[in-house]
Amino acid sequence: MLRINGEESAAVGETLLDYLTAHGYDTNRLAVERNGEIVRKQDYANVRLCDGDEIEIVSFVGGG
Repeated sequence: MLRINGEESAAVGETLLDYLTAHGYDTNRLAVERNGEIVRKQDYANVRLCDGDEIEIVSFVGGG
């Protein structure tokens, strides 16, 4: 199991890009942290989610 935004997930083995796409995230408007380190957008397709990972996904919202 891993945790994504504080919730347990069974997404072990998926790529980060596959997870984000499947859950409707707009990858142009977010930042992802994996185990305390920012993941570069160009690496999303190469990062495999592993047992024990802690993932935080932050979406940017415009407005004012």
